[in-house]
Amino acid sequence: MITTRTSTEEILRRLHDKVAQRSPIMIASAGSGLVARLLEQAGCDCINTFSGARLRANGMGTMSMMWPILDSNQQTLTYTREDIMPAIDGRSFVCACLNANDPLKDMRMVLDDCRRMGVNSVSNIGPSISYVDPDSEIYRILTGSGITLQNEIDMLRLAREEMDMVSIGLAFTEPDSIRIVDEARPHIFCYHAGTTKGGLTGYDSGINIEQTAANTEAVFAQVRDIAPDTILVCHGAAMETVTDAQFMLDNTSADGFWTGSSTERLPIERAVLEAATQFSSLSFSNKEHA
Repeated sequence: MITTRTSTEEILRRLHDKVAQRSPIMIASAGSGLVARLLEQAGCDCINTFSGARLRANGMGTMSMMWPILDSNQQTLTYTREDIMPAIDGRSFVCACLNANDPLKDMRMVLDDCRRMGVNSVSNIGPSISYVDPDSEIYRILTGSGITLQNEIDMLRLAREEMDMVSIGLAFTEPDSIRIVDEARPHIFCYHAGTTKGGLTGYDSGINIEQTAANTEAVFAQVRDIAPDTILVCHGAAMETVTDAQFMLDNTSADGFWTGSSTERLPIERAVLEAATQFSSLSFSNKEHA
């Protein structure tokens, strides 16, 4: 097995060509090699790997990656190297979603590991402090112990400015979004409108697709003022179906979208449950043995 390498220059050329052609950019998460292969065949531009996606593939919720029961970066690097990279042929590029607040790792070394395995892109969502409610006591405790958005910004800057990698910034709040774009200048920015609803482990915050679009566009308007050339993608909350994604494209200034559960967990849940239920309902046509 020889993994196909795609240069940062080629990745950015493809992305900007799509933006110029008004063709939506598709970013999607994969927790297994099979899902990654199918996403690539479907025309996905970027496949994201992160511990939350791997946990989703095991039937757990994305947010289970927030608990200190695993080494998030090691989980991401291992399954990216062993499961994802051998499964694709290079039409899609891979972005590793990393924990920039890992107290036991030098992020320059982690990014070196990514590049060695053929991963030329990095994001700060593996996990991000932006997940945590900034008004909560746990947020104050975390930031007081050195778990900060600044570490994520520094990693994104390192990736873009020193290591020639495609940087993808992500944030859940307007202030965090502005800081990431202003200070890190990522090639791509994703506003995460909230945990995707639906399925066995989804979370419905009560926000509908109209509110999801409005909240996203409010952030995008400010981000475009800061960095007009940054590619913007939308994600999360009520954006569950293809119809929802189309609504987001039609009602925001997004250049594309990012799917997670919508193209991995939810389709797998539905398809496997339907097929298994049909098989489990089988009976012997002839009740008596010959």
